[in-house]
Amino acid sequence: MAASGEDLEELPGVGPATADKLRENGYDSYQSIAVAGPAELSNTADVGESNANDIIQAARNAADIGGFETGADVLERREQIGKLEWLIPEVDEMLGGGVETQSITEVYGEFGAGKSQITHQLAVNVQLPSEAGGLGGRCIFVDSEDTFRPERVEEMVRGLPDDAIEAAMEDQEIDGTPDDDEAMAELVQAFLDKIHVAKAFNSNHQILLAEKAKEIAAEYEDDEYPVRLVCIDSLTAHFRAEYVGRGELANRQQKLNKHLHDIERVGNLYNAATVVTNQVQSNPDAFFGDPTKPIGGNILGHKSTFRMYLKKSKGNKRIVKLVDAPNLPDGEAVMRVENEGLKPE
Repeated sequence: MAASGEDLEELPGVGPATADKLRENGYDSYQSIAVAGPAELSNTADVGESNANDIIQAARNAADIGGFETGADVLERREQIGKLEWLIPEVDEMLGGGVETQSITEVYGEFGAGKSQITHQLAVNVQLPSEAGGLGGRCIFVDSEDTFRPERVEEMVRGLPDDAIEAAMEDQEIDGTPDDDEAMAELVQAFLDKIHVAKAFNSNHQILLAEKAKEIAAEYEDDEYPVRLVCIDSLTAHFRAEYVGRGELANRQQKLNKHLHDIERVGNLYNAATVVTNQVQSNPDAFFGDPTKPIGGNILGHKSTFRMYLKKSKGNKRIVKLVDAPNLPDGEAVMRVENEGLKPE
């Protein structure tokens, strides 16, 4: 795979001007072109759709992707997938070890259920070394509901188990212990420095930020701390507010689908976990059971590899349900949302 766009001109039909347009729009490697659609590339590079198709095919051959492979090859590739732990044994066991990279994990629940608490906690946990349950990487955080709070990140860093703090200090080359105020302040700053936050003002801006996320992931691909987590909190809020009524539904779902593909691409290309939160709506037809259901329809349902439902319980207790996963049984776990972060029951 080409690490940069220096040799894009070697692709058929790509001259210097076309190569510059591709790079400007984030298509700076054979792999990023190989996974694009002809219509998308045609609009971006201002070339005919048949030319775009030829460019994509040549990029696929050069990047050696897009063909069939054996189940053994898939197994070998899946061994590259990382697991980001919640550091709540019951939840991590239910998830088969934690949140998977190269997958979209959707967390939905009503207001106040703790969805944003999860995104904050995972933004902290992802920075821990692998032996402490993390992925030794940084986080991109797209904030569409004004939920990101650096103060909450600080509480969660300070609330990590002592062995996780010690492992993080060693990894970040900070001298000190969990009882050392100066060392802890330095550690908090190091964690905040590796969370890239952008506030999405509307759905179009949110879609643009997903493309920017790809640029940040590419920028840090060879860094000591590459991007290993993309959080979007919430995925659906702007789409729900801007596309009102049945007449707008098709347009909304089409845009949401493209947005999900852009997000998924970042996770697949850079081996990052993707966690999105989702709002719920009440289903008046439900006479039995829980009347809440996630919004986003089948498009989001099919695109999310893992779906988790977060439900309020007594006090600070929350019930976490695994509703859908390709290789895991449905399950249920209990956790607490405390000042120090998410904790086991």
